[in-house]
Amino acid sequence: MNTDCDNSDKDITELRSQVEYLATIVHGAQFTEYLDLINDTRRLLILNFILGLTRGLGMAIGFTLLGALVFYFLKQIIVLNLPLISDFIADIVRLVQMQSI
Repeated sequence: MNTDCDNSDKDITELRSQVEYLATIVHGAQFTEYLDLINDTRRLLILNFILGLTRGLGMAIGFTLLGALVFYFLKQIIVLNLPLISDFIADIVRLVQMQSI
């Protein structure tokens, strides 16, 4: 009977240590802050709006830089005067310039 009591005490201490371990993990994951954010609709909407604006701004800047690089390299290809490629690119550049006027 005494060994059963010792085994149950060991089981209880082991369970207690596992519960404490899980509690530290949940606390470390900031689970309560996440639940607070989900329950606060206004804060969640404002946060998502700001994140959307920053993503959109980042994409706009990235596409602008990428387009400028492509246009720069296309101009360099025209300067090299490769017959087939430069004629095609020159036509594209003329069309773009006519559209911008």
